[in-house]
Amino acid sequence: MKTNNEYIIPFVSLKIGIHKFEFEITNSFFDNFDYSIIRKGKVQVELSFEKKETMLIGNYKISGYVESHCDRCNDLLSVDVNGAYKVIYKFDSQPSNDETLIIIYPEEYELDISETILEFISVSIPSRKLHDDGACNKEMLNILEEYILVSEEIVDKDVSSSETSEEEKNNEDDTHVDPRWKALKELSSKKKPYK
Repeated sequence: MKTNNEYIIPFVSLKIGIHKFEFEITNSFFDNFDYSIIRKGKVQVELSFEKKETMLIGNYKISGYVESHCDRCNDLLSVDVNGAYKVIYKFDSQPSNDETLIIIYPEEYELDISETILEFISVSIPSRKLHDDGACNKEMLNILEEYILVSEEIVDKDVSSSETSEEEKNNEDDTHVDPRWKALKELSSKKKPYK
Protein backbone atom coordinates (compact mmCIF):
# COMPACT_ATOMS: atom_id res chain seq x y z
CA MET A 1 0.00 0.00 0.00
CA LYS A 2 1.23 3.46 -0.91
CA THR A 3 0.81 6.17 1.68
CA ASN A 4 -1.07 9.35 0.82
CA ASN A 5 -0.59 12.38 3.09
CA GLU A 6 -4.11 13.58 2.32
CA TYR A 7 -5.51 10.85 4.61
CA ILE A 8 -3.09 11.37 7.51
CA ILE A 9 -4.48 13.37 10.43
CA PRO A 10 -1.94 14.82 12.89
CA PHE A 11 -4.20 14.47 15.94
CA VAL A 12 -1.65 15.83 18.47
CA SER A 13 -2.06 19.33 17.04
CA LEU A 14 -5.87 19.18 17.33
CA LYS A 15 -7.49 20.97 20.24
CA ILE A 16 -10.02 19.27 22.51
CA GLY A 17 -13.37 19.40 20.72
CA ILE A 18 -14.93 18.52 17.37
CA HIS A 19 -13.06 18.81 14.07
CA LYS A 20 -14.58 18.20 10.63
CA PHE A 21 -12.83 16.77 7.57
CA GLU A 22 -14.07 16.01 4.05
CA PHE A 23 -12.50 13.67 1.53
CA GLU A 24 -13.32 13.10 -2.13
CA ILE A 25 -12.48 9.47 -2.91
CA THR A 26 -11.74 8.79 -6.59
CA ASN A 27 -10.08 6.07 -8.68
CA SER A 28 -6.59 7.17 -7.61
CA PHE A 29 -7.47 6.35 -3.98
CA PHE A 30 -8.28 2.71 -4.87
CA ASP A 31 -5.06 2.43 -6.91
CA ASN A 32 -3.12 2.76 -3.62
CA PHE A 33 -4.44 -0.63 -2.42
CA ASP A 34 -3.21 -3.69 -4.28
CA TYR A 35 -5.63 -5.99 -2.45
CA SER A 36 -8.77 -3.87 -2.88
CA ILE A 37 -11.80 -5.44 -4.55
CA ILE A 38 -12.77 -1.93 -5.70
CA ARG A 39 -10.92 -0.33 -8.59
CA LYS A 40 -13.14 2.62 -9.53
CA GLY A 41 -15.63 4.86 -7.84
CA LYS A 42 -16.49 8.27 -6.51
CA VAL A 43 -17.32 8.55 -2.81
CA GLN A 44 -17.72 11.53 -0.52
CA VAL A 45 -16.47 10.95 3.05
CA GLU A 46 -17.37 13.29 5.88
CA LEU A 47 -15.45 12.76 9.09
CA SER A 48 -16.37 14.37 12.38
CA PHE A 49 -13.46 13.88 14.77
CA GLU A 50 -14.08 14.57 18.45
CA LYS A 51 -10.90 14.83 20.49
CA LYS A 52 -11.15 14.13 24.21
CA GLU A 53 -8.42 13.76 26.79
CA THR A 54 -8.32 9.95 26.67
CA MET A 55 -9.71 9.19 23.23
CA LEU A 56 -10.72 10.30 19.76
CA ILE A 57 -14.19 9.51 18.41
CA GLY A 58 -14.45 9.34 14.65
CA ASN A 59 -17.88 9.50 13.00
CA TYR A 60 -17.58 8.60 9.31
CA LYS A 61 -20.36 9.26 6.83
CA ILE A 62 -19.92 7.94 3.30
CA SER A 63 -22.02 8.37 0.17
CA GLY A 64 -21.33 7.77 -3.49
CA TYR A 65 -20.84 4.87 -5.88
CA VAL A 66 -18.24 2.27 -6.82
CA GLU A 67 -17.88 -0.07 -9.77
CA SER A 68 -18.36 -3.73 -9.00
CA HIS A 69 -19.27 -6.92 -10.86
CA CYS A 70 -22.85 -8.06 -11.35
CA ASP A 71 -23.51 -11.31 -9.49
CA ARG A 72 -25.61 -12.57 -12.40
CA CYS A 73 -23.63 -11.76 -15.57
CA ASN A 74 -20.25 -10.57 -14.14
CA ASP A 75 -20.26 -7.33 -16.16
CA LEU A 76 -19.36 -4.09 -14.38
CA LEU A 77 -22.10 -2.02 -12.81
CA SER A 78 -22.32 1.07 -10.66
CA VAL A 79 -23.27 0.31 -7.04
CA ASP A 80 -24.41 2.95 -4.54
CA VAL A 81 -22.56 2.97 -1.22
CA ASN A 82 -23.95 4.79 1.79
CA GLY A 83 -23.38 4.44 5.50
CA ALA A 84 -22.49 5.95 8.83
CA TYR A 85 -19.80 4.38 11.02
CA LYS A 86 -18.23 5.16 14.39
CA VAL A 87 -14.67 4.38 15.46
CA ILE A 88 -13.19 4.97 18.91
CA TYR A 89 -9.44 5.58 19.08
CA LYS A 90 -8.23 5.21 22.66
CA PHE A 91 -4.96 6.63 23.98
CA ASP A 92 -3.30 3.73 25.79
CA SER A 93 0.00 1.89 26.15
CA GLN A 94 -1.52 -1.60 26.37
CA PRO A 95 -3.16 -3.52 23.51
CA SER A 96 -6.87 -4.20 23.82
CA ASN A 97 -8.96 -7.27 23.01
CA ASP A 98 -11.97 -5.04 22.34
CA GLU A 99 -12.60 -5.05 18.57
CA THR A 100 -14.49 -1.76 18.76
CA LEU A 101 -11.38 0.12 19.90
CA ILE A 102 -8.28 1.16 18.03
CA ILE A 103 -5.38 1.78 20.39
CA ILE A 104 -3.19 4.83 19.87
CA TYR A 105 0.16 4.30 21.58
CA PRO A 106 2.01 7.16 23.35
CA GLU A 107 4.67 7.46 20.63
CA GLU A 108 2.08 8.01 17.87
CA TYR A 109 1.17 11.51 16.78
CA GLU A 110 -0.84 11.01 13.57
CA LEU A 111 -3.47 8.67 12.15
CA ASP A 112 -3.63 7.26 8.62
CA ILE A 113 -7.36 6.81 8.02
CA SER A 114 -7.10 5.56 4.41
CA GLU A 115 -7.51 1.87 5.33
CA THR A 116 -10.47 2.71 7.57
CA ILE A 117 -12.15 4.57 4.72
CA LEU A 118 -11.52 1.67 2.32
CA GLU A 119 -12.96 -0.79 4.84
CA PHE A 120 -16.12 1.28 5.34
CA ILE A 121 -16.64 1.65 1.59
CA SER A 122 -16.14 -2.11 1.12
CA VAL A 123 -18.64 -3.09 3.81
CA SER A 124 -21.18 -0.64 2.35
CA ILE A 125 -21.33 -2.59 -0.91
CA PRO A 126 -24.56 -4.63 -0.95
CA SER A 127 -24.10 -8.39 -0.59
CA ARG A 128 -26.08 -8.97 -3.80
CA LYS A 129 -25.21 -6.76 -6.75
CA LEU A 130 -27.41 -7.06 -9.86
CA HIS A 131 -28.13 -5.05 -12.97
CA ASP A 132 -31.68 -3.80 -13.39
CA ASP A 133 -33.99 -6.24 -15.21
CA GLY A 134 -32.98 -6.49 -18.87
CA ALA A 135 -29.61 -4.74 -18.41
CA CYS A 136 -27.47 -7.88 -17.94
CA ASN A 137 -25.14 -9.22 -20.63
CA LYS A 138 -27.49 -11.35 -22.77
CA GLU A 139 -24.72 -13.57 -24.13
CA MET A 140 -23.63 -14.50 -20.62
CA LEU A 141 -27.23 -15.14 -19.54
CA ASN A 142 -27.70 -17.52 -22.50
CA ILE A 143 -24.56 -19.45 -21.51
CA LEU A 144 -25.75 -19.64 -17.88
CA GLU A 145 -29.22 -20.80 -18.92
CA GLU A 146 -27.71 -23.53 -21.10
CA TYR A 147 -25.44 -24.65 -18.26
CA ILE A 148 -28.30 -24.70 -15.76
CA LEU A 149 -30.46 -26.83 -18.09
CA VAL A 150 -27.63 -29.33 -18.64
CA SER A 151 -26.96 -29.49 -14.87
CA GLU A 152 -30.64 -30.11 -14.13
CA GLU A 153 -30.73 -32.94 -16.70
CA ILE A 154 -27.70 -34.58 -15.09
CA VAL A 155 -29.22 -34.28 -11.61
CA ASP A 156 -32.57 -35.69 -12.82
CA LYS A 157 -30.77 -38.61 -14.49
CA ASP A 158 -28.79 -39.37 -11.32
CA VAL A 159 -31.91 -39.23 -9.14
CA SER A 160 -33.91 -41.55 -11.40
CA SER A 161 -31.08 -44.09 -11.65
CA SER A 162 -30.65 -44.10 -7.87
CA GLU A 163 -34.34 -44.77 -7.22
CA THR A 164 -34.17 -48.50 -6.59
CA SER A 165 -36.27 -50.45 -4.18
CA GLU A 166 -35.12 -50.91 -0.60
CA GLU A 167 -34.99 -54.67 -1.17
CA GLU A 168 -32.63 -54.30 -4.13
CA LYS A 169 -30.37 -52.10 -2.02
CA ASN A 170 -30.29 -54.64 0.82
CA ASN A 171 -29.50 -57.49 -1.59
CA GLU A 172 -26.81 -55.41 -3.24
CA ASP A 173 -25.33 -54.51 0.15
CA ASP A 174 -25.18 -58.18 1.20
CA THR A 175 -23.34 -59.23 -1.97
CA HIS A 176 -20.68 -56.55 -1.58
CA VAL A 177 -20.08 -56.66 2.16
CA ASP A 178 -16.57 -57.39 3.38
CA PRO A 179 -16.68 -60.66 5.44
CA ARG A 180 -15.19 -58.89 8.47
CA TRP A 181 -18.00 -56.33 8.48
CA LYS A 182 -20.59 -59.03 7.83
CA ALA A 183 -19.64 -60.72 11.12
CA LEU A 184 -20.02 -57.42 12.97
CA LYS A 185 -23.38 -56.84 11.29
CA GLU A 186 -24.59 -60.26 12.49
CA LEU A 187 -23.45 -59.48 16.03
CA SER A 188 -25.30 -56.16 16.04
CA SER A 189 -28.49 -57.84 14.86
CA LYS A 190 -28.36 -60.18 17.90
CA LYS A 191 -28.82 -57.42 20.45
CA LYS A 192 -29.27 -58.49 24.03
CA PRO A 193 -31.82 -56.62 26.11
CA TYR A 194 -30.45 -54.45 28.92
CA LYS A 195 -30.83 -55.88 32.42
